[in-house]
Amino acid sequence: MLKKNIVLIGMMAAGKTTIGFKLAKKLKYEFIDIDSEIEKYENEKITTIFENKGELYFRKLEEKISLIMLDKNKTIISIGGGAFLNDKIRKKITKNSYSFWLNWKIKTILDRISKNKRRPLALKLNNKELINLYKERVKFYKLSDFKINCEKKNKNEIIKQISKIIKNENFTN
Repeated sequence: MLKKNIVLIGMMAAGKTTIGFKLAKKLKYEFIDIDSEIEKYENEKITTIFENKGELYFRKLEEKISLIMLDKNKTIISIGGGAFLNDKIRKKITKNSYSFWLNWKIKTILDRISKNKRRPLALKLNNKELINLYKERVKFYKLSDFKINCEKKNKNEIIKQISKIIKNENFTN
C-alpha cells in the first residue's frame, strides 16, 4: 500500500481525471477529482461558479477543498490546472503526496481544449493567451516529483508508465 496520495497535475485537458480514475481502479485506491468535489460542494458547475462568483471565489474554494482532500490517504487526486500554482496546495502536495505532471506539448493541449467547452478559463482566452498561461504554469509543474511525457501515448501506456514508477520507486510500506 502506498504511504501517500498520488496527485496528478498538469494543464486543463491533460487527462488528469481520466488517467486518475483508471489508475485508481488499477491500484484499488479511492479517486477524487477536485473540480467534481467543488461542483458537489457548490451544487453548481465550474463554469457557472466562474460566471456568477468569479475566479477569485473559485480559487479560494479550490484551495479549501484541495487542502481537505489532500489529508486523505491512499487516494489518487486530480487537481485543477491552476491548483499547483497555489503555494499552500503545492506545499501540502509536496509534503503528503507524490506528484505526477501529465505533460503534453502546447499544440496538443490547445487541440484538446478546443474540443471541450467546459473549461471556463479557456473559454475567455485566445490561443496566444492560452500559450502564455501554459508557459506560466509550466514553471510550477516542473516542481512535481515526476514528469510523465504523454505525447504519442494512449491512456493505458500513461497509466503503465506511472505504475512502473510507483513500483520502481518503492512507494510501498
